[in-house]
Amino acid sequence: MDRFVFLLGTGLARGTLFALFALALVLIWRATRIVNFAAGAMAIVGVYVGVAVTGLTGSYWWGLVATVLAGGVVGLVVERGVLRFASARSPLSGVILAIGLVIVLQSLLGIAFGQQHEPVPAPFSDRPLRVGGVPLLSPYDVFVVVVALGLMAALRLLFVRTTLGLQLRAAAFAPEVARLLGVRVARMRTVGWVLAAAAASLAAMLAVPKELGLNPHAADMLFVYAFTVAVVGGLDSPGGALLAGLTVGVVMSLVTGYLGATLAPVAVLALLVVVLLVRPSGLFAQAEARRA
Repeated sequence: MDRFVFLLGTGLARGTLFALFALALVLIWRATRIVNFAAGAMAIVGVYVGVAVTGLTGSYWWGLVATVLAGGVVGLVVERGVLRFASARSPLSGVILAIGLVIVLQSLLGIAFGQQHEPVPAPFSDRPLRVGGVPLLSPYDVFVVVVALGLMAALRLLFVRTTLGLQLRAAAFAPEVARLLGVRVARMRTVGWVLAAAAASLAAMLAVPKELGLNPHAADMLFVYAFTVAVVGGLDSPGGALLAGLTVGVVMSLVTGYLGATLAPVAVLALLVVVLLVRPSGLFAQAEARRA
């Protein structure tokens, strides 16, 4: 039972990271109907900036802020300079541009910083806390969960309670009607890209200390799992991203703990196949559409 509780807590912590990154994919999909396959590479650019700022200032917190800001700037540049030119009549146009952007960004990062893994220390201890002799989350896991859930809650309030959020939703779901009402749809899409890229960079920055370290491909697997989460939850559903993220994180943790790490990706793939066969639009997509 102690092992199960520990694996469950670890899975929930990992699942919040998947959910946060998946939310970035959902935001882009809702705004532009493009699956941003460059999200991982874009996020790592922000992480490199954050790690550099941490090294210069000696403060992890300034590095975390720099990561979010750099991620937002990368999102702005990519949307304005690359993906805005994707043809609206060809769904593959944006996908091809995004894949090309992955190659370019990862190549440039490799040239500038090399391909070796650079260790990134966590700001808090990674040893699990014990309550009544039962190992639970580590202080760093608690930090990750609080930050990820806090940001998702803030984005929820932004979209539901503010005028900017209303304009973002209108631009995503009914762009022509929104234009008639005076909403600058192009500007709202840019804001969506900035928010999504900032959230993805934050998720990558939080994930790097738990993995092998920082290198140009450090967010590749994070993107794969986050994309699975987005599909399972529904690409139109931010709430689905959270619930699916927690589910995928727990499944991976339990399978890794009881059956071995090599079977964890197989279990996630099996979950994805089952969802696509039973409900191709995602588990929560239709309910989210009704609320919208």
